[in-house]
Amino acid sequence: MTQATSEWSGHVIVCGLHDEGLRVVEQLHAVGVPVVVVDPVPDHRLVEALRVLQVPYVAADAREPATLATAGLAGALALVCAESDDLQTLATALLARELRPELRVVVQLRNAAVGRALADVGVAVLDVARLTAPSVVEACLRSGAWTLRLGAESFRVVETTCLRPGRLRDLYGDLAPIAVVPAATGRAAVAPGRDTEVEAGDTVVVVGTPDEIGDIDPGARRTATAPAFVGARAPRPPRAQRSLLRDLVADIDRRIKLALLALLGLIAASMTMLLVGYEEPSGRRMTPLDALYFTVETIGTVGYGDFYFRDQHPWLRLWAICLMVVGATLATVFFALLTNALIGRRIEETLGRRRITGLDGHVIVVGVGSIGVAVVDGLRAAGTEVVAVDGDEGNRFLGQLREKQVPVVTADATLPETLASLRLDRARAVAVMTSDDLANLEAGLAVRDLLGERWPTVPVVLRLFDQRLADTVATSFDFRFVRSPAALAAPWFVGAALGLDVIDTFYVGDRPMLVARLDVRPGSGLDGLAMRDLAARILVVSLVREGGPAEHKPRRDTRFAAGDTAFLVGPYEELLHLLRTDAPSPARRTTGDVQETL
Repeated sequence: MTQATSEWSGHVIVCGLHDEGLRVVEQLHAVGVPVVVVDPVPDHRLVEALRVLQVPYVAADAREPATLATAGLAGALALVCAESDDLQTLATALLARELRPELRVVVQLRNAAVGRALADVGVAVLDVARLTAPSVVEACLRSGAWTLRLGAESFRVVETTCLRPGRLRDLYGDLAPIAVVPAATGRAAVAPGRDTEVEAGDTVVVVGTPDEIGDIDPGARRTATAPAFVGARAPRPPRAQRSLLRDLVADIDRRIKLALLALLGLIAASMTMLLVGYEEPSGRRMTPLDALYFTVETIGTVGYGDFYFRDQHPWLRLWAICLMVVGATLATVFFALLTNALIGRRIEETLGRRRITGLDGHVIVVGVGSIGVAVVDGLRAAGTEVVAVDGDEGNRFLGQLREKQVPVVTADATLPETLASLRLDRARAVAVMTSDDLANLEAGLAVRDLLGERWPTVPVVLRLFDQRLADTVATSFDFRFVRSPAALAAPWFVGAALGLDVIDTFYVGDRPMLVARLDVRPGSGLDGLAMRDLAARILVVSLVREGGPAEHKPRRDTRFAAGDTAFLVGPYEELLHLLRTDAPSPARRTTGDVQETL
């Protein structure tokens, strides 16, 4: 007989069966923590994933006390709220705190003000966009190096390319290798031994203190054909330089150019006529400056009286009449077209349809959602110019970007015309960040087609939720930077729910990695355990003995002891399982198969 979920204890309730929610469920299930999912209208595709995992769900509104009671709130270890609506998240979190003030509540929230208010009442607030944007920004900028703060010390993680074959020990000394990505396969091998053989062209990720890293150049990983990015800017080939004046001229309406040419032609003809025919009673003729002055004065309908035509030849007087009529008409047409262009440009800026001119070495961000905005902010903080594009004119984030003076285009990013208007030919990277996997794939393929020969050297970061699709796309279509915000953020939710200390998440090749802190408690599963008995793909970067100094890259025969603090890097599945080993064990349900609770 199946035990009702209301009678469970030591489990985690996950509210919201969406991208992040399903990833949280999968990771909790992987480390052996019972889970109950609550969602009033679950996605049938994701429900099938729950059935495979034998995880029950409650098809009801989490804002109702009866729903949480059915999910076993009374015995729950924690509640994770990953709803897509902030208001529903707020209501659920407050209700859970009211019913069980001591319960650990973790929420995903995009509104900063509401998040601060919830944090004040003891709710752990996480923002998926801010957690995952750094990984996307790093992929766009290809910096190849980033900093980890582990306790009181800073460590540098550097991604570099082997220039010659050899053993890791010979090439990188005592630096701890996090991963090797062979050039032949592109699949990351995590925590390789220092005696691992690598080939020229393979990518190696190592970690160490700034002094240990020394002069290792992350730029060495780029091929000779790739632009060597320096800081946040890319050097521009001289042949492709375009001045601001040329960009402005290229953006002027053709009718304005024609009207201006007609005016200039009329001025030239008038000056010629005046220089040839005009003569005062004293015999004095006009100088070229006099002729230009009188022509502009006449066209501008000013008429200061400096020159008069009463005593001139009849043909010259007729020319003066023609100059006044035609000149005034052409001037009116020119200023009307110019005014229309200026007003139209202002309207286009307001609507986000401005033609992007004068940009070079910028990053195009497709999809202006919470993650897209966070990526834009990260790129701008790095000093990189950004252009955003989104197909929804009613997107509430558009105004936010315009206030930051970020160029925003409202258009379909899958169309070649749109990508051309964003100056894809001069972009240094593209980040496709919409919430629709199919739309992202379509936009990414359109970018690949237009980049042509530049495809291998321009990073195109693709956001995809479905991991199987991500693996297939990376293999079949040669997308090197496929990122899953849910995969990067889920360990933070799991860690917060279980009381674990997650420090950072990042990608190595196609594999998401986790950085965590572990405090060894007396009598725990890790007390007395040797480093060599850890999972093969977990790397201990630093070990701080109680009351002693930090030990970097401890030997494999080193044993954990109660009071130690260890900083570890590894694949999130294995590292979460290890962290769970040292955490209090929740009670487990003891009866048979799970089922849907209605």
